[in-house]
Amino acid sequence: MSDSLANYVRKRRVANKSTWTSVIVNFFLVIFQIVVGFFSKSSGLIADGFHTLSDMLSDLIVLITSKKSLNPPDEDHNYGHYRYENAVGLFLGVFLLIVGSAMIWNSGKKLDDPNQIVTVHVAALYAAIICLLIKELLFRYLLNIAKRANSSLLLANAWHARSDAASSLVVAIGIIFNLLGYQSFDLIAAIIVGLMILKMGWTFSYAAIHALTDKAADIDEVDKIKKTILDTPGVINVHDLRTRQVGDGIIADVHIEVKSTLTVAEGHAIAVEARNRVMSNHRVLNLMTHIDPA
Repeated sequence: MSDSLANYVRKRRVANKSTWTSVIVNFFLVIFQIVVGFFSKSSGLIADGFHTLSDMLSDLIVLITSKKSLNPPDEDHNYGHYRYENAVGLFLGVFLLIVGSAMIWNSGKKLDDPNQIVTVHVAALYAAIICLLIKELLFRYLLNIAKRANSSLLLANAWHARSDAASSLVVAIGIIFNLLGYQSFDLIAAIIVGLMILKMGWTFSYAAIHALTDKAADIDEVDKIKKTILDTPGVINVHDLRTRQVGDGIIADVHIEVKSTLTVAEGHAIAVEARNRVMSNHRVLNLMTHIDPA
């Protein structure tokens, strides 16, 4: 197993452990928010409960597919199973788009009906504050793990938890205004949470579509990979460096120029060294090299 792949597997295992913690916490939050929201007649709190549910489902899907994505290449998948993550990400994105749209539609219909605009019970405010505090603690826990593991994937997941805390804050503010006599603010908070779910769904869908259509890595990352190759002893120049994202990793191919007086074995050794350096220092899962005489 290459250093890059071993590092990928290590980060994925750390991610799975922290994700299970997130799933368990969110499971109890979902039940708490929806039950309290139902009895306190708070559409905002119920919407936040579904927001939390979408997060929990996304985490569960990631856990289920991560094991499959780490399976080694086989006869049916010569390049591995990394794209399973992207395929599931697309499914999850579409699901969240549907949930967010339904939530906005339902809250909008209630705003049009004065009989549906009611004063919520104060218990909804207490519940929203409790959820806000728990989500903030979850964010700090995930952020600490992400920094220790030096994982961009875990860091993104941590800030995702912070966005969940933001939705609870929006709901709490909506409930406060509702209790002060502005009853429609609870429904407005539900619409805002629905928009946040829509944004999350669009982000997942957009990223998955790009990955499934062989989107290249970011320019900055490509430049760093190129520099690593150029710093390899014996490499004179680099051209036609191409990358494509698969899961949380990258597969690339490149043409490396070496002295034309070198033997085949010497040129091959330089290419192997360049490949090893790239896979050890970047999230590149495989680098196909082609040697050109300078």
